[in-house]
Amino acid sequence: MRLHGLPDVGLAEVLCAALPGGMDRAGIAVSGGGDSMALMHLLADWARAHRVALRVATVDHGLRPDAAVEAALVARQAAALGLAHDLLQWRGHDGRGNLQAQARAARYALLADWAQGHGLPHVCLGHTMDDQAETVLQRLARGSGVDGLAAMAPARPDPVAGVVWLRPLLGIRRAALRGWLAARGLTWAEDPGNDDPRFGRIAIRQALAQGAVPGLDVARLSATAVRMGAAARVLQDVAHAAAQDILSVEHGGIAFEATPFATLRDDTRWRLLAAAIRRVSGQPYRPRLATLQSAASAAFAGHRQTLGGCILSRSRGRIWIDREPAALHGLCKPAPGDWDGRWRLTGTAAPGTHLAALGPEGLAQRPGWRQTGARRTPLLTMPGVWRGAELLAAPTLPGTPQGETDWRSFSLWDRDNVCLDLSPD
Repeated sequence: MRLHGLPDVGLAEVLCAALPGGMDRAGIAVSGGGDSMALMHLLADWARAHRVALRVATVDHGLRPDAAVEAALVARQAAALGLAHDLLQWRGHDGRGNLQAQARAARYALLADWAQGHGLPHVCLGHTMDDQAETVLQRLARGSGVDGLAAMAPARPDPVAGVVWLRPLLGIRRAALRGWLAARGLTWAEDPGNDDPRFGRIAIRQALAQGAVPGLDVARLSATAVRMGAAARVLQDVAHAAAQDILSVEHGGIAFEATPFATLRDDTRWRLLAAAIRRVSGQPYRPRLATLQSAASAAFAGHRQTLGGCILSRSRGRIWIDREPAALHGLCKPAPGDWDGRWRLTGTAAPGTHLAALGPEGLAQRPGWRQTGARRTPLLTMPGVWRGAELLAAPTLPGTPQGETDWRSFSLWDRDNVCLDLSPD
């Protein structure tokens, strides 16, 4: 079986060339559709030859009655390949907001937690050349710039999720994958939503198939994404270099020296600000550019702004990006453990204890923080060890008496390893 449009290259060769060397284990996200099922089988062949351990996960969003049947299909084929399979379930949609965006965010979060739990540093996704072309057109319609038109990267380290997302099928057409499965007598599931033009992506897919714009096809759009990706990497390097001299980290927030930050070129400034918001909030996606520009202008003028789960403000000669206290309202985590992607607390757990944000109630129980000169906003979102309404320990809080308890806190990132993620997708 040969690639459509690439007659001299086979699927296995394209897949192998797209994978990084040195992997010894990886995860695969498999929905049951033709793309991800082909990915699973191709990777199984590759893994046997390269002695790589694979594990498969299927996310059931609970939105379609056929999802359980499709997950069972994946489980059977994974078992036939000798691969472990896990079902990840999401039941978080409350009927409000953008369902597709929420489901996508939940899917990536579930997969990241699954990968970390099984020690999988890489997760392979089944996006194809067709997906890449559709993404370019979607983002073009939104008025995206270089980053948006770069679309999806073949490999994207995600420091927030703690994994590297791999897309080894970006050089392969969707039809070629289904032809390869059919030639092997393998089955896959078809989501009926893939033919529903009410979804923007499906309308674009159908327009591409019909040649609605002469000369604009999947191969050319995919090539555009590659060129835009090369340009985006140059801009990312410039932003990284600029951050070295003006970025600081304090109490789980990020700050930029206001005067030099204001003199940066617009693209560099917006990149850094968007990346800082993603790092502090743990959000997988950057804010929309128009919203980011508006919030940045207001913050420079001295007005506090909320954006992407963060508060932007200007004080003490810096632009601050702090976690938004309201975004953590009601959040409880087991103690000991990690908190909000920013802190790790260790200590001896006792019955009825948990981690939660300090909030005003916690600061009231540790008034010594006022003498430290620390800003109040970031302290509200620091974790404490609680039992009911009693704050047992606040090891992250400045002004906490030394030796108060055996609880200790460690920052999960700081000035030296903040690892701003400047990638677009």
